[in-house]
Amino acid sequence: IHNGAHNVTVPPVKPTGYHPSRPFLFTMGYVNRKKNFLTLIQLLPGTSFELIVAGKEDDPNYVSRMKEEAVKLGVSDQLKILGPVPEEDKAWYFNHCEAFLFPSLAEGFGAPAVEAMAFGKPLFLSDKTSLPEIGGEAAFYFNSFEADQMRKVFNEGMKIYREQPGLKEKIKNRAKDFNWETNAKKYLEVYHSML
Repeated sequence: IHNGAHNVTVPPVKPTGYHPSRPFLFTMGYVNRKKNFLTLIQLLPGTSFELIVAGKEDDPNYVSRMKEEAVKLGVSDQLKILGPVPEEDKAWYFNHCEAFLFPSLAEGFGAPAVEAMAFGKPLFLSDKTSLPEIGGEAAFYFNSFEADQMRKVFNEGMKIYREQPGLKEKIKNRAKDFNWETNAKKYLEVYHSML
């Protein structure tokens, strides 16, 4: 029985904080090694995408490494590490991103992935720990964090997403599986079966 995820607020017309002026990729969570956000920077060279990273900067050394990697790859103007953002802004980023990326190496559940699915955006997840169980067939998976492999998964996934109009609804429907009301009833059924 899965956890539920809270409903993300209705997106505002524009965010109260950073407002990107070009297409962007979005990720969120504690910014630390296990979230593996550093690997996403290698998707930026040769594209016009910004990468927006929202969430508490949990490991200052890791944040510094991300910025150094962006400088090394010549994409420092494309990396935006915002820190925590209000719920309204988070909803705006989910609603307007080109894709949600979550290469985490250690997840107990993966609530940000579920929140992103509610908006029907293409979802690129790590194939580690709980994430394949959460994304199911509604997500694309990074099974390597080498630059060429990640680019291949991303480019092929975006092509599939654009060419299959029903995929957006499939992703939204997958999000509905993670509903506290439904899943609480399932827990009750288990408890009753044990009496």
